[in-house]
Amino acid sequence: MTNDFETIVLGGGCFWCTEAVYTNIKGVIKVTSGYAGGSKEKPTYEQVCTGQTGHAEAVEIEFDPAKISIKQILDIFFISHDPTTLNAQGSDIGTQYRSIILYTTDEQKEAVEKYIQELNDAKKFSKPVVTEIKPLTKFWAAEDYHADYFNKHRSEPYCQIVIQPKLNKFSHKFPDLAK
Repeated sequence: MTNDFETIVLGGGCFWCTEAVYTNIKGVIKVTSGYAGGSKEKPTYEQVCTGQTGHAEAVEIEFDPAKISIKQILDIFFISHDPTTLNAQGSDIGTQYRSIILYTTDEQKEAVEKYIQELNDAKKFSKPVVTEIKPLTKFWAAEDYHADYFNKHRSEPYCQIVIQPKLNKFSHKFPDLAK
């Protein structure tokens, strides 16, 4: 028996935030924080933080397209971060925090390009979407201490001030998709 799951990699700033959002979605099988989009082999968090590796903090999402569509994955992505700022999310500044989508199929690429074109045509944001779109060549899982960061550190100020509001926004906008 084979599964029909798909994988896509999304970078929307800090991977702790993106992981926390997608972990709570029906149809999402697995979410892994890590690094993608650059050229450095086996990068570490410290190396990625320098902005010199070309990698972005990202999450690898394995999902069941029979339960959640690529459009729904993108709907969530584009409300959970600012896709109009180049190389920054809030106070996190640098190429490692850029908005990026790394697709694994031609169908995903087409869906992402169409989705972004529709956002820009409808002027959904006050500025054009600058999300980078590229094929996934390699995803490097982050160090273990980054995994499930929000659930392990809920009371920390960053989790309360930055991550919790994103989760609240997701729950409000997509109550039917929440686990």
